[in-house]
Amino acid sequence: MRGRPAGGILAGYVPGHSWLHRAPLWAKFLGVIAAGAASFVLLDWRVSGVAVLGLVAGWASARLGWRRLAGSGKLILPLCGVLGVFQWWQLGPAPAARIVLNLLMCFLAAGLLTATVPLRELLDAVARLARPFRRFGADPERFALAIAIMLRSIPVLAGAFDDVGDAARARGLERNVRARTIPVVLSAVAYGRRTGEALAARGLADGD
Repeated sequence: MRGRPAGGILAGYVPGHSWLHRAPLWAKFLGVIAAGAASFVLLDWRVSGVAVLGLVAGWASARLGWRRLAGSGKLILPLCGVLGVFQWWQLGPAPAARIVLNLLMCFLAAGLLTATVPLRELLDAVARLARPFRRFGADPERFALAIAIMLRSIPVLAGAFDDVGDAARARGLERNVRARTIPVVLSAVAYGRRTGEALAARGLADGD
């Protein structure tokens, strides 16, 4: 089987010693929060484009791998294309470009976080951040577990997307939307059920 990009930009930690790897975790969290806030504040598509280029430059300077970044295009670019066309039809070209670029900005910021922080360290930080909400009935450990499951599901679903695409091309159905989407949906549902059953078997899905 040919090599795959391991689920793309959100697939997990990339070992390294770059400036971004050495940056404190709180600064990376603030960067992701700032990117999310900027997606609501930036109203000029050109500014959004500069922000996206800056994040790509950060990815390159941290030596996180162009193959991994390009692999993410299979997942995010079709979504951006559909979103961009719809927004162009609704609002015009400039707002459509701004919305798509802001989405890419958030995606890249999240990718820089997950690629430069080990999963265990990231989950411990998430659990610590959630502890103040324990008084409202929140369970920090289960919240961190949910984040871990989400992150670990990305490579699985990305692999299913690639496998279904390969099978569709082999049968000459690469342009058939149903042939490319329904098996992925079924695979996602089956993966979700297996994950739920595994959690239930360990008593992790039960309430207190």
